[in-house]
Amino acid sequence: MAEEFKVTPWEVTGDIDYDRLQQQFGTTPVDDALIARLAKYGDVHPMVRRGIFYSHRDMVPLLDQYDKGNRFVLYTGRGPSGNTHLGHMMPWIFNKWVQDTFGVEMLFQMTDDEKFLFKEKLDLEDTSSMAYENALDFIALGFDPKKTRIILNTKNIDKLYPIALRISKRVTFSTARAVFGFDDSTHIGQIFYTTLQSVPAFLPSVEAGRQVPVLIPCGIDQDPHFRVTRDVAPGMGFPKPSLFYCKMFPGLSGADKMSSSDENATIYTTDTPKAVKKKVGRAFTGGCVSVEEQRQKGGNPEVCAVFKYNYYLFESDDAKLNELAEKCRKGEILCGECKMCLTEKINVFLEEHQDKREKAKDVVGSMTYDGFEW
Repeated sequence: MAEEFKVTPWEVTGDIDYDRLQQQFGTTPVDDALIARLAKYGDVHPMVRRGIFYSHRDMVPLLDQYDKGNRFVLYTGRGPSGNTHLGHMMPWIFNKWVQDTFGVEMLFQMTDDEKFLFKEKLDLEDTSSMAYENALDFIALGFDPKKTRIILNTKNIDKLYPIALRISKRVTFSTARAVFGFDDSTHIGQIFYTTLQSVPAFLPSVEAGRQVPVLIPCGIDQDPHFRVTRDVAPGMGFPKPSLFYCKMFPGLSGADKMSSSDENATIYTTDTPKAVKKKVGRAFTGGCVSVEEQRQKGGNPEVCAVFKYNYYLFESDDAKLNELAEKCRKGEILCGECKMCLTEKINVFLEEHQDKREKAKDVVGSMTYDGFEW
């Protein structure tokens, strides 16, 4: 029997069986036909080719609408509970590709209220401050400032709350309990919260006065929220949002998901080159116990965190990635060499990102929804 795992919007544990999770959530696998359809709009992103963005809801109807001239709006977000790490960045990088490829607007929701409600040790001042820091990382990726708006729930509540109220009348506690596992000890703030995460899926339609399609590329752990969103949409006169789901970005320890709680196995956007070298140097690999044994038997890239980092984010060239895997299996390259190469790639990326992150401070105010001040 497969090892049990748990995937919720607030907790991911165990070794994730993504095919089984897809069946449990009832999402649709990304197939060759959808990939071929996406190729008509430009080069298909490596995250799609490699099955990292692997599951969806209603992508085909969304593209049909786009082809008819009804452009969709992108929506993704971040629950600000700490510093940004590479696991948070991965779906944002994909969203940037979608915005560039389709030329669409983006709503980025910072759920400072959510983290206050679900993290006992955080207050609203903490989550608001973290939201600002996370927003700098988001902006540094190069989203179009004329087409991108950042929502901070506690600052934009005047626009969010009326729509959230309409949603709340259509979601029973029975549904919330079944979808999220709430019980009698769950406080009412947590029960109400998902209505606020639903709002940006409907906000473009409210603002435009017509039905506007919305696409939400995000981690599959967020699916429970958007099942509720999609259930209430027709009754409110809104189109169901389409979803494009990715797998979790792995941790350096070999875990399926990078976790902020394991700082030694997590690469943050503010890490120094020395810190990156130290963390990657400790990474779990698929190598043997000795150089001689690895030269003879080879390594196992499928379980290697270092290889996975290249697979997910740091090697876009499929031919080079396959060559790296073959050299590993044949013992032609050792774990230490791979770690040095990955360390260099990450540090080059972070050096450039940190420079852009600093410059983002000059524009973050102009990209906020309704011009709120941090």
